[in-house]
Amino acid sequence: MQQTISETPYADLGPEIVLDAVDSLGLEADGRLLALNSYENRVYQIGREDGPPLVGKFYREGRWSDAAILEEHAFTIELSEREIPVVAPLAFNGTTLHYYEGFRFALFPRQGGRLPDLDNQQAREWIGRFMGRLHMVGGMHAFQARPTLTSTRMGHDPVAYITGHGLIPPSLESAYATLAADVLQRVDAAFERAGDYAHIRLHGDCHPGNILWTDDGPHFVDLDDAMNGPAIQDLWMLISGDRVEMTRQLDEILEGYEDFASLDPRQLHLVEALRTLRMIHFSFWLAKRWNDPAFPPAFPWFASERYWEEQILALREQAALLDEPPLQL
Repeated sequence: MQQTISETPYADLGPEIVLDAVDSLGLEADGRLLALNSYENRVYQIGREDGPPLVGKFYREGRWSDAAILEEHAFTIELSEREIPVVAPLAFNGTTLHYYEGFRFALFPRQGGRLPDLDNQQAREWIGRFMGRLHMVGGMHAFQARPTLTSTRMGHDPVAYITGHGLIPPSLESAYATLAADVLQRVDAAFERAGDYAHIRLHGDCHPGNILWTDDGPHFVDLDDAMNGPAIQDLWMLISGDRVEMTRQLDEILEGYEDFASLDPRQLHLVEALRTLRMIHFSFWLAKRWNDPAFPPAFPWFASERYWEEQILALREQAALLDEPPLQL
């Protein structure tokens, strides 16, 4: 059961705490500290006296249980041990999850890279091969402590929270609530058409920013949203454009993917459903974190009428897309 999430979870996380936390593991930080782009957790590049810099992730209070974090770590390590390119947490004193002054944290090797060129057919096939290997391992058994992707968790519950907390301008609240309910009926119908698909362990948030490219190829980062769900969840965010373009891109990804795993074609019914759920859940995420002082300056448009007008327009577009036939391979 999750704890109540503090509105200011990082108020006491200053540079001294971060550096002392690293020192508490027997490492020697050299005082160099660089905050990296992250809002859900706090992530830093930390210099060391006797080795290359590390990346420290300080987990948001109450979001995940210890068991859920350790399950994600174990999955990432399992992938790494099978030479699937992920950035796995480092173990100290027999564990990957550590505690210091009320904060939970993990350390990772620093591994840079650039965004993948998703306009390149070879790159898409390469990503597909590694994703197929990731899903082959992910399908061996399910997570026990981490969630499963459902329309209730990602859509219905978020809409209930958003509409129940006075976050939408009054002039738009009824339109948003009515439209969201209508769109979610279409999402539920898409899940029914997809049938009884296999739930496997997923990366969960495999957008292009979580794939970094080096001369050795792609590697996956940030499995913080790892969950059980349909394989297509890790693939649809890598395709974009009109139906013809998305079909071609997905074909090229599957050219590599299906060397190691197979995609049930019924899951193509979920592409626009999952896109819709991601849109709704993003608004929910901002709403849940709005009292965190870091969020209003970073997302000032969230409180504006224009944002909610754009959400209503986007949901109308999704309603139309959900009525179209699925992609055909």
